[in-house]
Amino acid sequence: MSGKRDYYEVLGVSKTADATALKKAFRKLALKYHPDRNPDDPEAELRFKEVAEAYEVLSDEQKRQIYDRFGHQGLAGAAGFGGGPQNVDDILSQFGDVFGDLFGFGGRGRRGGPRGPRRGANLEFGLRLDFMEAIQGVQKEIEVPKHAPCEPCGGSGASPGTEPATCQTCGGVGEVFQQQMFLRIRTTCPRCRGRGTIIQNPCMECGGRGRVRVTESLTVTVPPGVDSGMQLRLSGKGEPGEPGAPAGDLFVSIRVRDHEFFKRDGLDIYCTVPVSYPKVCLGADITIPTVHGEATLKIPRSTPSGKVFTLRGEGVDSVNGRGRGDHHVQVVVEVPKSLSAQEEDLIRQLAEVQSEEVGGKGFLRDWFDKLTS
Repeated sequence: MSGKRDYYEVLGVSKTADATALKKAFRKLALKYHPDRNPDDPEAELRFKEVAEAYEVLSDEQKRQIYDRFGHQGLAGAAGFGGGPQNVDDILSQFGDVFGDLFGFGGRGRRGGPRGPRRGANLEFGLRLDFMEAIQGVQKEIEVPKHAPCEPCGGSGASPGTEPATCQTCGGVGEVFQQQMFLRIRTTCPRCRGRGTIIQNPCMECGGRGRVRVTESLTVTVPPGVDSGMQLRLSGKGEPGEPGAPAGDLFVSIRVRDHEFFKRDGLDIYCTVPVSYPKVCLGADITIPTVHGEATLKIPRSTPSGKVFTLRGEGVDSVNGRGRGDHHVQVVVEVPKSLSAQEEDLIRQLAEVQSEEVGGKGFLRDWFDKLTS
């Protein structure tokens, strides 16, 4: 069992809390345990990371659904889930919009220093897979629309041959102070918007933005056993960061199409196989399909219709490599839609041997008499 606390308990919200309530709870607790307000307090920093991890999961609709259904173990088994941000600087960068500019947390690094170049934003891409592709694993070529650094200006935004000028409002720091009564509040510079520089001669190619819109071709390796709702994380394949900062990540969200014969529940596979009346009466070895190929199933004599047999280890591989599920086969008696004259004659003879009134109520009357006796 996981030693982690329940995410709803960590944030102090109910399981029906909406996005606004989650954000409010996270902001309150993150400010409370922020390392700048609790210097040299490792316990506060651990709480800060715990709160950030809880909010990262519950604020994401797909991750929240998986967590509500399977708990921490469900996220641990989902490809790409890393257990939440572990570095305080990454947390501040990832959730800076939640903190806002209160006490300067939104635009600063740790310990009150000026903000460095921002890491690129994460991207999400939806990938649909056929049932067997998800079971067996596959490589997929995808086209991801994103931004890339502008080549003519090298991502600076300034026209080639020129350089961005230092912002005179903030002196290149990217932040300014505002005095409100006895509070001195640090905010993002309104002129340079935190960059510390001003583009006086914008690049003609990117218009001063420092990046252009592109479509990147990527090969995604999907491991065996993925399921709908899981995500694959491609580090550094998201939006580019500011000059000197790393790019964000790309999260590939998996959606799996249904199969006409197989049904999946976690790591187990289910199917229904029709078997003829003589085989369930006399017993037989039949060949059945599994997600790993054909297998032989032994049908004992006098097997009732609806009986379920389990083939151990013939189900789905776990994406984390921890075992494989089972394959459950339900056998049902196959009733022919039409009979030849010989088949009908033989069935009538069988009915006579079993003292069954064909077309009458003999069997039903005997069955009813047993229930009421």
